[in-house]
Amino acid sequence: MANPNQDLQFLAEVAIHSKEKTLSLNLEEKKEVVAEVSARVATAQAIIIAEYRGLPVENATQLRAQARASGVYLRVLKNTLARRAVQGTPFEKLADKMVGPLAYGISEDPVAAAKVLHTYAKTNDKLVIMGGAMPNQVMTAKEIGALATLPSREQLLATLMGTMQAPITKFVQTLNEVPGKLVRTLAAVRDQKEKAGA
Repeated sequence: MANPNQDLQFLAEVAIHSKEKTLSLNLEEKKEVVAEVSARVATAQAIIIAEYRGLPVENATQLRAQARASGVYLRVLKNTLARRAVQGTPFEKLADKMVGPLAYGISEDPVAAAKVLHTYAKTNDKLVIMGGAMPNQVMTAKEIGALATLPSREQLLATLMGTMQAPITKFVQTLNEVPGKLVRTLAAVRDQKEKAGA
């Protein structure tokens, strides 16, 4: 669900980081950020990290909109907070790659975050995929590119449902044909008896 405050926060973080300043959060705000990101990580199937040095704010707005439309949580974070959020999770090995100004794409669909960030990076050289992870598996930028070419979870489910429905549809058609054949057979028998009786 879209949250305008998160959009504004993301854009502000990009603008602040792009000017080589640091976000100054008090301890309570840091705890809130770690808790929010930890909640996302708890349900995540993929985390993709991308460096965004020099990414103009208007481009960040486009990226954020694409991410939101694909169900991807996109956030610029201090790496120390991101490391705390993944600590003790299946993504903790990703902490070694958390260096530099990074945007984090987190998604429940293992393909969605890779697809959004990889597609955007192909047309914007200011966004560079640095790596990512699926539970218990750290991935390189090249592996993220390969992951991005896979169909999304929804596409796979639609294909599976189509495959599963085909035999059921055929079965229902066959069941519908049986009464029709029976009626035609009975009508033919009736016609034969009428001809024989005449």
